[in-house]
Amino acid sequence: MVVIADFCLIPIGIGVSVSKEIAACERVLAEAGLKTRLHAYGTNIEGEWDDVFAAIKRCHEVVHAMGTPRVSSTLRFGTRIDRSQTMDEKVRSVQQKLEE
Repeated sequence: MVVIADFCLIPIGIGVSVSKEIAACERVLAEAGLKTRLHAYGTNIEGEWDDVFAAIKRCHEVVHAMGTPRVSSTLRFGTRIDRSQTMDEKVRSVQQKLEE
């Protein structure tokens, strides 16, 4: 089953800048072959359910291995079975309505 997720990983206990840890997580998602879109407060992820959630688990593991004592994440996700729909299609649909 294909899932589209909005994932925000928050390293805790390492200081103010977390870009190094977020970049490491982005590498994990890319290595998993998932389609992603980084945004200011997280990453949209599109892929097969098991692949997406395995990669999120791996992000936690990698960031902990970098010396981060705590990792908190928020996750919103959705699936649909009536038809396939990509992240790009969802955004394009709203953009078209804005142009009307």
